[in-house]
Amino acid sequence: MNNTLPYKLLIFDWDGTIMDSVARIVNCLRISSEQILGEEKRTDHELKDVIGLGLREAIQQLHPKATDKQIEKMSSIYRHQYMEVNKTSSILFDGADTILENLEKQGYWLAVATGKGRQGLDQVLEATGLGPRFHTTRCASETFSKPHPLMLEEILQQLGLNVNDALMIGDTEYDMEMAKNAHMDRLGVSYGVHPTKRLMKHQPIGCIDHINQLEPFLHTLATT
Repeated sequence: MNNTLPYKLLIFDWDGTIMDSVARIVNCLRISSEQILGEEKRTDHELKDVIGLGLREAIQQLHPKATDKQIEKMSSIYRHQYMEVNKTSSILFDGADTILENLEKQGYWLAVATGKGRQGLDQVLEATGLGPRFHTTRCASETFSKPHPLMLEEILQQLGLNVNDALMIGDTEYDMEMAKNAHMDRLGVSYGVHPTKRLMKHQPIGCIDHINQLEPFLHTLATT
C-alpha cells in the first residue's frame, strides 16, 4: 500500500453515496408499507429519512407499533419490489465508477458498509460491474444495522487493519454515527439523504457536495 496516502482503506456507504437510488428505495418502502399498513401512510420525507438503516430497523422506525408478522410481510414485499418489480431509475452518481477506479490505482483499498441486504447489494455490484473494486463488503442483513459499529469493526478485522487506517464515507447521520461509535474518521457527502447540518453533528473531518470532490479532498489531506 502507498504510505503517502492519508488512509489505507476507504469504506463507502452505497445508497445515496455511490448510487443515486433514493427514489427507488422510497417507492419500494411506500408500496410495502401501504400494502400492509395502508392506514398508516408515511410522507416521502419520512420514508427517505430511514434510508441507511437495515430494512427491519427502517420499518420499525417508520411503524413503531408494527408487529413482527407485519414487519416480516413488509420486508418480503419490499425485497420483491426492489429486486424484481420496481423499475424506478437507480444509477451511479456521475463519475463514481471512474473515481473508484482512480482511487484503486492510487493504492487505496475500498470497501462497502451498507444498510442493504446481501442479495440487493450483490445485484447492484454485478449490474454496475463494480464488485471487483472492493476488497470486502458488509450488509445490514449480516450484522448489526447502523449506527452500531460492528459492521466497521468486522471489516477492519477481516482486512487486518486498525481503526486509524480507515475512513468512512456516507450520506446519512447513521453512517457518521456508526463511524463515530467505532472511533473512525468519517467524511460526509451532502448530495444524498441527509443535509450537511445533520451530518456535521457527528464531527466528520469534512463534508463534500459531489463525489467528484472526493479525490481533491483526499489529496489535500495527504499534502498537509
